[in-house]
Amino acid sequence: MFKKKIKNDIIAEIYKKGRIVRYMQFILGMFITAMAFNLFILPSKIVYGMSGVGVILNSLFEINPSIVILIGNVILLILSFLTLGFEKTKNSIVGSILYPIMVSLTVPLAGNINIGDAEPIIIALFGAVLSGFGLGLVFKAGFTTGGTDILNQIVSKYGKISLGNSMFFTDGIIILAGVFVFGWTKLMYSLITLYIISMMTDKVVIGISQSKAFYIVTNKDKEVKEFIVNNLNHGVTLLHASGGFSGKNQAVLMCAIPTSEYFLFKEGIHKIDSEAFFVVTDAYEVYGGE
Repeated sequence: MFKKKIKNDIIAEIYKKGRIVRYMQFILGMFITAMAFNLFILPSKIVYGMSGVGVILNSLFEINPSIVILIGNVILLILSFLTLGFEKTKNSIVGSILYPIMVSLTVPLAGNINIGDAEPIIIALFGAVLSGFGLGLVFKAGFTTGGTDILNQIVSKYGKISLGNSMFFTDGIIILAGVFVFGWTKLMYSLITLYIISMMTDKVVIGISQSKAFYIVTNKDKEVKEFIVNNLNHGVTLLHASGGFSGKNQAVLMCAIPTSEYFLFKEGIHKIDSEAFFVVTDAYEVYGGE
């Protein structure tokens, strides 16, 4: 009980931090996503998520897509409350209601923007980039747009599958439904759009990698450490590890460097120890150190 209280206090402090900025970021993200939907996604008949259901029903029965999205989101919120509980549901409530409202409010604005006779693939790409950017702002502010995000969690929990597989399952069904209405060409556009949205969202949430993190296993750890500190002027951390196969104790050097110095860093390690083993990963945020 005590640990749970500490955890809840920490989460509460996180959400209090920069609250006004987060809300502004959230509203801006919702606005951009809604504009992208009305300007690019809906006219192009691109199908994914709850918005895709709105596109399909609008095409078949001329139902206002914002109403479809709102009703679908409310149903999923109720299901989420019944299956996942209030704590899992509360952060999706505002987004689930605000997004369809934004879609409705931006219809006149999008109608006044003429994108001309642009190629369908260009329209799809622009729609994907804008949607991903808007969603990234929403997620970075600590909110969601509801919809299939909720459904994915439910399917993951009760289907005993990963969240990634549940996303593939739920979005896959909606995209396949679009095939029977719009044909296979729109399916390809939808898949491309969904992929770009996911990539763009990640870039907004975690940023573009400007640094690389090196994990180096070498028998010449002292020489490598001196090279990093004295020649490249970067800090380095010495980790104590043991080989999984040999069982021998060995040092692992960890260092974060600017991407522009990657070549010099890599070649310097090879020059010192040609048999060195190292792993390089993107480091999206680097704080502290020299």
